[in-house]
Amino acid sequence: MADKIHPSAKQPAGIATATGNGGNITFPATKSQIYNNTRPVYRPQPHRNRRRSCCCRFCLWLTFILLILIILAAVAGGIFYVIYRPHRPSFTVSSLQISQFNLTSSNHLNSRFNFTVTARNPNKKIEFDFNPVSVSIDSKGSDVGDGSIPAFFMPKKNTTKLKAVVAASGRSVDDNSGLKSDLKDKKSLPLSIHLDTKIKVKIGSLKTKKVPVRVVCNGIRFTAPVGKTVATASTSGVKCKVDLRIKIWKWTV
Repeated sequence: MADKIHPSAKQPAGIATATGNGGNITFPATKSQIYNNTRPVYRPQPHRNRRRSCCCRFCLWLTFILLILIILAAVAGGIFYVIYRPHRPSFTVSSLQISQFNLTSSNHLNSRFNFTVTARNPNKKIEFDFNPVSVSIDSKGSDVGDGSIPAFFMPKKNTTKLKAVVAASGRSVDDNSGLKSDLKDKKSLPLSIHLDTKIKVKIGSLKTKKVPVRVVCNGIRFTAPVGKTVATASTSGVKCKVDLRIKIWKWTV
């Protein structure tokens, strides 16, 4: 006969044990023991900011596109320069005669200038179309004459001589300008010529919009004529600077 095995200890009535994945459970078990035995511990996950991620992507793509556009513009500018070799037109004062320059006792100036300006277009593939040019002459900070030059066109590799008469009649002069004392002492006076106009650039069939241009010629000196004599100013050391008056918003370049 087979031997009977008797447990060394008896379990209390109504209580049973079971072994699960999470360990031993004693029955009767509570709800927390039943549900939490095999369920993993919950750990809250951090929330991702989707708006911030989209904004970063947008900024990255915008920066990349702007960089590409800058590179393309630089390449296009380099190709344009190599093909056309653009240069600004140049100006020189060829001659300047003063037939009248006197100041009355009431500080009113009467003046008359006859001058010739030579304009040159050094470009082989670019042409310039000039609007009428307004001319003003300045001495010691005072405007001593105004005039104008008609509109003109400059073809490729062209040289054009421009003549104008600049005059003032009964123009008031400030006592603090120093012009009155220099005239009384018959000293040599400095002059500067200002030319203001607009220019249109033509490259083949392409035409640009009109761009404001200012030409300033410095280094002129003269002695006021006496009576009906005509004085000739020295123009050997005259330098003319050409500035494009391009406006970007409220600033002028």
